[in-house]
Amino acid sequence: MRYSKIRKYDVTNGPGVRVTIFVSGCTHNCEDCFNKELQDFEHGKKWTEESENEFMEYVKNPMVVGINVLGGEPLQQLMDNCLLNLLKRVKLEYPQKNIWMWTGDLFEEAIKNDRKKALIECADVLIDGQFEKDKRNIKLKYRGSENQRVIDVKETLKKGEIVNYI
Repeated sequence: MRYSKIRKYDVTNGPGVRVTIFVSGCTHNCEDCFNKELQDFEHGKKWTEESENEFMEYVKNPMVVGINVLGGEPLQQLMDNCLLNLLKRVKLEYPQKNIWMWTGDLFEEAIKNDRKKALIECADVLIDGQFEKDKRNIKLKYRGSENQRVIDVKETLKKGEIVNYI
C-alpha cells in the first residue's frame, strides 16, 4: 500500500479530533474529484512498519477520538494487507476509538467481495458512493454529494439492511 499523507489532528473529516490517512490509488475517476492526484496507485510513500508505528503513536493521544480512512480508494487497497492490518490493530489497541471510512463503492456491492468486506467490518461508519458533481451539496455533513450515504456499519451488518448514521 502507498499513502499520500497522515493528518495528526484532523477536525474536518468526522466528529472530534481524529487521525487521518489518505491512501493512494483509485479507479473510480469521479468528475471533479477533490483528491485527483491520489488516483495514482504509485503516488506518495510506501506504507512501512515505521509509518504504521507513527500512525499508532498519533492514535494513542487521549485527545484523538478516532481515525479516518480516505483516499484514493480505501477499498481498492487489496494488493497487500497493510490497511486491514492497521485497522485491526487500531481496533485491538484502542477499541474505544471509532473508524470512519470513505469509499466510492456502494456498501451492498462492496460486501460481496470478501477482502473489501473485511475492511468494511473494521469500520464503524462508512460513507459510500461516488462523488457526483450534479448532486454536489456543500451543506451535507461528512460527504460531498446527495447520493452518498453515512452508514452505521455495525447496525447495518446486524440488521441486514442499510442503517444511516445521520
